[in-house]
Amino acid sequence: MTAALVFLAAIMATIIWWLARQTINVRPWEASTIASTGDPGSEVGNRPRVAGSLGFPTLKVGLGLFLCVATSLFGLLMSAYFMRSMLPDWNRLSVPDLMWLNTALLLASCVVVHRTDTAMKKGARREVKLGLLVGAILTLLFLAGQLFAWNQLNTAGNTVEANAANAFFYLFTAAHGVHLLGGLWVWARATAGAWFNLERVRLGMRIELCKVYWDYLFIIWLVLFFTLLSG
Repeated sequence: MTAALVFLAAIMATIIWWLARQTINVRPWEASTIASTGDPGSEVGNRPRVAGSLGFPTLKVGLGLFLCVATSLFGLLMSAYFMRSMLPDWNRLSVPDLMWLNTALLLASCVVVHRTDTAMKKGARREVKLGLLVGAILTLLFLAGQLFAWNQLNTAGNTVEANAANAFFYLFTAAHGVHLLGGLWVWARATAGAWFNLERVRLGMRIELCKVYWDYLFIIWLVLFFTLLSG
């Protein structure tokens, strides 16, 4: 329990460091330039943007704050898991082998988004489009695999009410899946931007945010997965 909580605290510290770094590295004249530049690929057209209202640094700060909140949520879930597992009626759940494949799929999606971010920096739009599509497919396969694992457990009689360990398995995977589904909305916007020639700076920012978010969710998933395996 202590090791897992320390690990989550390390994730939180990393997020705070990243957030501070993004904020410190923002130069006022760059933020002002971005805010006043029209975006032909967005809904505001060529109208001036209000500095800091929806600027790129603000998006990074917003993501950093959200990750802090999400880490706190997962930390509380894991604390509840370890405290509940100490009670005498706890029966360990046998995690389906399919979860290993699902983990590999999520890792593959992280690798793809990193390659897509690199392609974006090189200006290779064709590779960016392909990377976004492949990454989305891998993520959807991961989510489908999680649902299939649920079905396997239910078929074997491992329902939510049968055992507290079962309930935490469903809770962990559901909470992680919901966060991943939320990230897919930003991913979809980035994909649409790639296909409809969104301005390079905006598209690059969306892909970068997806990269950070997918890395975060993969790390969180590893913590949850190995906690379930050891429990």
